[in-house]
Amino acid sequence: MKKTSLVIMAAGIGSRFGGGIKQLEPVGPGGEIIMDYSIHDALEAGFDKIIFIIRKDLEKDFKEIIGNRIERIALVEYAFQELSDLPTGFSVPEGRKKPWGTGQAILAARELIHEPFLVINADDYYGKEGFKKLHDYMVNEMDETGSVMEMCMAGFILSNTLSENGGVTRGVCSVDADGYLTKVTETYDIYRTADGVHAADQAGNPVTASAGQHVSMNMFGLPAAFVKELENGFPKFLAGIGEGDIKAEYLLPALIDSCIQSGRARVRVLETRDKWFGVTYKEDKPSVVAAIHALVDAGAYPEKLF
Repeated sequence: MKKTSLVIMAAGIGSRFGGGIKQLEPVGPGGEIIMDYSIHDALEAGFDKIIFIIRKDLEKDFKEIIGNRIERIALVEYAFQELSDLPTGFSVPEGRKKPWGTGQAILAARELIHEPFLVINADDYYGKEGFKKLHDYMVNEMDETGSVMEMCMAGFILSNTLSENGGVTRGVCSVDADGYLTKVTETYDIYRTADGVHAADQAGNPVTASAGQHVSMNMFGLPAAFVKELENGFPKFLAGIGEGDIKAEYLLPALIDSCIQSGRARVRVLETRDKWFGVTYKEDKPSVVAAIHALVDAGAYPEKLF
């Protein structure tokens, strides 16, 4: 069977482990963090390897909190996202503190990715269905030999990804009749209202969004060849940002959208009805804890995962 990797983007988890970093807050009955459940579901779905993308200065703490545990049950590799990891001819602008976004995060693992890989965020709970559907599609249906790159994406239902404690930003998807992604529109300040959902564009102007629309939660199944697209696109991105712009990010969805629009890729949207959980706001934690405990009570997970 074709091998697959799970790539977890965890370089943005902060430098104070145990000091209120949301991605490392225990949410499970055995002290599990959200990442534990993603790894459990990925291994159950059939993924063969876990690649953690972290910062080098966090390596010791990260391994103590989660890495060493996971190494006992799965093949684990580490990649390090660093601000200074730039193509030849580019340097870090004065005043820049943060790495360059999700596109650069995947590039940090370029020497480790040799097979189709699934990308997820460290701090999102995705549910079992997405991992199973994407794994099976990547193994059985994703053709890596054609001139057009085959990809897939978990299509979450917008209403299943909202917070009760404030507005969220989501990539709202347009999908054609054959189930392929045609466009992702970054949409802001989305929250429930009495008659549906409120949503806005980046400037704050109202836009239309439906509670039943598909949204992207950065859960993409990608061919190994996509790494070359990232490598080719990074210098173009850096050359195109304005001088003095110290916050611009090289984002994975933007490059995927570019590949779609140019005909270099097509992305199959695989619907998942699972409810997304995440600690977007401090106030979200109690509801996440309650949801995880409910899943344990229902038998979806054992009380102690690993």
